[in-house]
Amino acid sequence: MIVLQPVLEIHPTDGFTLWPVAESAPYGFLPLSGVLDPAEVGTAVMSIADCNNIDPEDGGRPPRPADPLGGFLHGLLTTDDLFVSGGLRITDTETGTTVLPGCCNGLGERRDWLEVVDGDGRASFGHDPSPLAERDREVVRLTVDAEHDDSPVIETPVTDLRRLLAGAERDLTDFLQLAAAWAALHLRDYATPVTAALGRALDLPAPQTPPHP
Repeated sequence: MIVLQPVLEIHPTDGFTLWPVAESAPYGFLPLSGVLDPAEVGTAVMSIADCNNIDPEDGGRPPRPADPLGGFLHGLLTTDDLFVSGGLRITDTETGTTVLPGCCNGLGERRDWLEVVDGDGRASFGHDPSPLAERDREVVRLTVDAEHDDSPVIETPVTDLRRLLAGAERDLTDFLQLAAAWAALHLRDYATPVTAALGRALDLPAPQTPPHP
């Protein structure tokens, strides 16, 4: 059985106190879906915000707020081109082989998978490892690390991969809905802009933010 999940690379949570987060190994991958618990959603939002928590070199954005929460969210809320480290994780449960997104790959690049199923039939997703997807007629061959000739591979029919990719989009949409509800509870003053920013970061339409309870 082939399982495909959108995954987020997790940043270290040690010492983070702005909202509740789950204990997790840094730089592991968290699958995003609508079934995460509140602490896992908090970890995901923290990681996305932290990934974009940088000041521009040209000073083209408003100054960073002095309050800790506003300061931490500043990059997420003011950066035009947001980056979400991660991608798609594909596992063959029969063989145990897993294709992971490589370094510098982002969830926004998941659209490149459409080039494999409907485009020129080839796409790569980061480095160290260097995963590669290649279409050969009606089969897609997924290589764990194209830098190694003996790399494990996964093969799946194009029709199955297209279905799995559609499922990943539903998982991300469900996650964004969950994150919107989470933000309304934990980031009351920032819920609407944070939800909109998460939608931009994930290249999804932002859902309506639930009213404050």
